[in-house]
Parts: sequence; C-alpha cells; structure tokens
Amino acid sequence: MEKLIGRKAEKKILMETLQSPDAELIAVLGRRRVGKTFLIRSVYEKHLLFEFSGVHDVRMQDQLQNFSYALKKAGGYPVDLEVPATWIEAFHSLQDFLEPRISNKKVVIFFDEFPWIHTQKSNFLSAFEHFWNSWASRQGHLKVVICGSAASWMIRNVVHNKGGLHNRVSKRIRLMPFDLHETETYLKSRNIELERYHILQLYMAMGGIPQYLKEIQQGESAGQAIDRLCFSRNGILKEEFNDLYASLFDNATHHVNIVKTLARTGKGLTRNEIIAACGLSSGGSATRLLEELMESGFILSYIPFDKNVKESIYKLCDEYSLFYLRFIEKNKAMGTGTWLKISAGASWKSWSGFAFETICLQHTPQIREALGLSVIHLEESVWRYTPGKNEPGAQIDLLLDRSDQSINICEIKFSISEFTITKSYADELRQKQAVFKQKTKTRKTLFITMITTYGVTKNIYYTGLVQNEIRMDRLFERLPG
Repeated sequence: MEKLIGRKAEKKILMETLQSPDAELIAVLGRRRVGKTFLIRSVYEKHLLFEFSGVHDVRMQDQLQNFSYALKKAGGYPVDLEVPATWIEAFHSLQDFLEPRISNKKVVIFFDEFPWIHTQKSNFLSAFEHFWNSWASRQGHLKVVICGSAASWMIRNVVHNKGGLHNRVSKRIRLMPFDLHETETYLKSRNIELERYHILQLYMAMGGIPQYLKEIQQGESAGQAIDRLCFSRNGILKEEFNDLYASLFDNATHHVNIVKTLARTGKGLTRNEIIAACGLSSGGSATRLLEELMESGFILSYIPFDKNVKESIYKLCDEYSLFYLRFIEKNKAMGTGTWLKISAGASWKSWSGFAFETICLQHTPQIREALGLSVIHLEESVWRYTPGKNEPGAQIDLLLDRSDQSINICEIKFSISEFTITKSYADELRQKQAVFKQKTKTRKTLFITMITTYGVTKNIYYTGLVQNEIRMDRLFERLPG
C-alpha cells in the first residue's frame, strides 16, 4: 500500500480509539478525493475485519447484494451467501459473523460512503442505529468507522442526529486537504521534484487534494500539469466542479450559488450580504448551507476585529473552485497550451494575488510559527472599513491580535520575484494603519508584516515601515508536534 503522508493528528485519534477499552463509533467527514478511505485502510490495515462501501444512486436490492459479497469476502466463504431481504436482516448476519471473531482482539468494521447506502425507503439508518445500540455499543473490542463525502447528509443524520444515534459518535474526524508541507512531501514520495514556486502554482489551481495531485507526472512543470489536467479534452479537473458539489450536497444549487458569489469578491461577505446576493431566506436554511460548506472545507469564517459573531465574514477558500470559476467555467479556448497563454495575461496576475492570499489564510499556524508567536495567545481576523463621503477606506488581509498588546497587520503579496514597495504603496500602508487605529481606537502596538513569495526589496520605503517579513518557504515548513 502507498505510504500515508501527513495526517498525524488524525492517525493519533484513530490509534487512541483502537486502544480504547470501549466500543467506539467514529465518523469521518471530508470532501471527495481528500483521502478518507485511504486513511482508514492505512491506519487500520491489520485490524480491518469487514469493509462495505455504498454505491451512489442504486436500488436497495443492489446495496444488499453488495453487502452479501462484502460479508462473503470478509469470511472467506467459498460460495455466495444468501442476499438479505432487509437491512435489519443484514445487520443480524453481520452480528453473527462478528461475535466469534471479536472476543480477544481489536476489530474494525468500516462503512464507506455511508450516506449512499441509505436509499429511499430502505430504513438503513434505523437498522444501523438498532445494530449499534442493541449490540455493537457493548462490544469493547469493536470499533465501527462510518465515512461519507455527502457532507449535508452526514451532518444532518449523524453529527446532529436527534434519534437513535444522538450523541453516539465517540470520535469525529474532519479530514482536510494537504497543507503545502504535506503536498511537497506527497509529490516527493512519487519522485516528483519541483521548486516550491511551482508547487505553489499547483496548489493555487487544485489545492492539496491527494487525488488531484496524484495525476501530476514526472518531468512536467506546474504550467504543463495545469494545462493538461484543466484544459485538455480529457483533463480530470475540466468537469470536476459540478460533480464535486453534486456528490457532496443534497440539491447543491444553493451551495454552488454561494460559492460563485464569494468567488466574485476577495474581501468576503457577511451572512446578510450572502443572503441578499443569493436570494436566500434569512432563516435556518442559510445557516445550514454555510455550515455545510464550512464543514466540507470550501469556505472559512472570520469574526472581524472589534466585531461580534453575527458580523462574521465568509470567504471562499477552496483553491480548485476559485480556479475553475475564474478560468475554466466560461473559457471557450480549450486544448494544449491554453493555460500557458492565460498565465501570460493580466487576469492571471490579479487572480494569483487573490489565490495566494487564500493559501496564506489557511497556513496561519505556519505564519505564527515564523513570527515566533506559537506560544502567544492570539486571535486571527480580517478587517475592512467602508468609507463615507470624502474619507479613506481600508481593508486588511489578515490581523493577528495578540495577548501581549500587539497586532500584526499582515499584507499578502504574490510576485514572481522580490516585491518592491513603491512610494505610493508605502503611503497606502501608512494610511491603512492610520485608518485602522482611528476607527478601532486600539492602543496596541501595530506591526506591519509582509508575506510574499520571494521577499521584499530593502529600499527606503521598506525601512522604518515593515517590522516583519515572511517568505513563501516558511509556509512549507512542517509544524512541530
């Protein structure tokens, strides 16, 4: 089996759960292609006794047929087993299979794509609830893993279950894409050696999704890989967007509408702004949609400095969605060389700044480490001030509000070489600092912090203005612990 890259925290949870003296019900959530199944198989390889995966959009009878095949394989039976007529009957068969095998060793059973098993009128979920509550929950050696990409279903029916599974999930793992360090490590494990600028370009287009990264070939530049995967006739990322959201969410139209709305603005939007822009009702449905998108890792929320949770700012943070909506969705030119032409134009420059900012917001632990702030309590936020008549506004990409009476005002700039602070940009930074101080009335010390790809030129406008500087390489560092 391919080596498991990263996932230290998730592996620790799974191994601790395996050693628990109690029966455990573990729910693993995450978008498709992020590596949920591979994680479970890798960590529990020696303990996995039974594995069954749901199939999307098939009848209950077909799911039950596949269940009997999985049970036959697990037991090593030479002949086909009788197909159960109902899920209650199926779980009784599973209990009969497990009972003699779990008395003296730790055993894992794994239900993959759990939501897909629950077909209409199948009563699968109620049968599973009965299986867990009446028998499995009393078997100390038994660990049950349920996994699913359909985030809305998993959140509604498992995480927030109000019936037989209420508060029954003992461990919940939200599997996120690789960070830059894990992405670099994964590519090296596949003998793909690229400069970090190239890895950053790949990450800006497809994020840290293992199944996407797996398609990158040796000897390709980042531009060639993006060109082939996103713009060639058979590129796997050319049509991935619609399939991605449809597989994750019930009636994904509203989810996609929110994503497209956020993609059009780099500054982010409040809940009320999203409701107005997308024509949503102001009730619980908007809250549910935003929660599902956050749980799946597509959007982030920040409480702006000196504001409350009701004024949270939501930002789209999924790199592939940003890239698709900007360059693939409405691009009539397709075929070899398309991306190489696009990346030479002005639209690439404006997008790359937005994409790099998104990546930095998802690598704030590395930013904190680079600034020596890992042991200082701080709150991450964004800030913007919409001006009235005849006064300047301001927008701050990232604020680190520290408990030592200091604030880092982070400016994020993407460039293909050293970034140069001009007189006009220096004036802009000073004005931004002044507006922030005036409008928030903060008395904390403010540090201008530049986060760039290749650093900042040390000229007369840098000196005395910039207190901290972080280069791209620091985002690739492995976090301690």
